[in-house]
Amino acid sequence: MDVEQLKKIIETNFEKIEEINPQIKGELPEAVNEVINLLDEGKIRVAEKKDNKWIVNQWIKQAILLSFKTNEMDSLSGPYSSWYDKAHLLKGKTAGWTKEDHVMAGFRMVPNSPVRKGSFVGKNAVLMPCYVNIGAYIGEGTMIDTFARAGSCCQIGKNCHISAGSGVGGVLEPAQALPTIIEDNVFLGAMSEVVEGLIVGEGSVLSMGMYIGQSTKIVNRASGKIIYGKIPPYSVVVPGTLPDKNSPSAPSLYCAVIIKEVDEKTRKKTSINDLLRE
Repeated sequence: MDVEQLKKIIETNFEKIEEINPQIKGELPEAVNEVINLLDEGKIRVAEKKDNKWIVNQWIKQAILLSFKTNEMDSLSGPYSSWYDKAHLLKGKTAGWTKEDHVMAGFRMVPNSPVRKGSFVGKNAVLMPCYVNIGAYIGEGTMIDTFARAGSCCQIGKNCHISAGSGVGGVLEPAQALPTIIEDNVFLGAMSEVVEGLIVGEGSVLSMGMYIGQSTKIVNRASGKIIYGKIPPYSVVVPGTLPDKNSPSAPSLYCAVIIKEVDEKTRKKTSINDLLRE
């Protein structure tokens, strides 16, 4: 089926999702499986940038949600445990791969790195013991470091470093919501959480321990301007607090502080530690 056919089948059936179950036969389960395979191969994406704006391919998220309806629960046993999950997710992206399959895929994958079927990992990426959920997109040359997480449908660009213990939040529902976006060449510091469809602009550097969602105030220290939902490209960001102007004695609230913005040339030449050091 071509993409337009798949889209039509998915959108039509999503309108009656409560009636869908694993016993259903015919074009819907076939279409759902084909969408998952196309996601897995990187031929389609949950979200993509067009005319400098990120848009959601809502029907693809709908297909993922339908996949939980069309697939049975199943069990899988291993040498030290057993698992119980939806059948299409149990064995993961690389189950049964040979050395030749890994060479063709072109990314490095350390043991104990669960990667769900329906996620894409680009060439020269490095997956330390981490977790990559369905619908996620990992760009070329990106490292997902130890115990980091790429949530469902999140989009992570090329040559990023998602440091140890960090999480890029998944946004699967509602289907129309933008997933969390990490653009190219971003450094996300250790033990950070970026969630709720936040966009981190290209070339940005986020200090360790950053926690940013849609409601987090993002303060430009130089201008005092407060924004929400997006880190501008080539920003250097650290945790901070914002006092209550109307009540100086009240506790200050957490915020993210843009301490500087650098151009692409400076970003490439300057170490992460130097950028974060004042």
